[in-house]
Amino acid sequence: QVQLVESGGGSVQAGGSLRLSCAASGYTNGRTWMGWFRQAPGKEREGVAAIYTGGGAGSYADSVKGRFTISLDKGKKTVYLQMNSLAPEDTAMYYCAADPDRTSGSALSVRKYYYWGQGTQVTVSS
Repeated sequence: QVQLVESGGGSVQAGGSLRLSCAASGYTNGRTWMGWFRQAPGKEREGVAAIYTGGGAGSYADSVKGRFTISLDKGKKTVYLQMNSLAPEDTAMYYCAADPDRTSGSALSVRKYYYWGQGTQVTVSS
């Protein structure tokens, strides 16, 4: 079992920044995919960014490249999502997800991840 708790959401104006955190507990290992996803009202959940705890650069959706940065603190078992230059279209519930079993599929695919947090709301006003 893996437990994920997100924090850091809130309301900001367009152009502002937020940093989301996801604290993991329970079974985790050094070879886990960690991802950030978002879901806006009436839309499907979509992958935003992902990172492999075994090393390597992050993967990003085209819509956030150059604005969002995913990072992790292995000692704290925490993954972060730094979001800059936020726009109203970034408004959504943001979820953290974990794939400790390294299932097949794209790092930004919802289907790849088994463990999910409860989400944190991000609202960007124009």
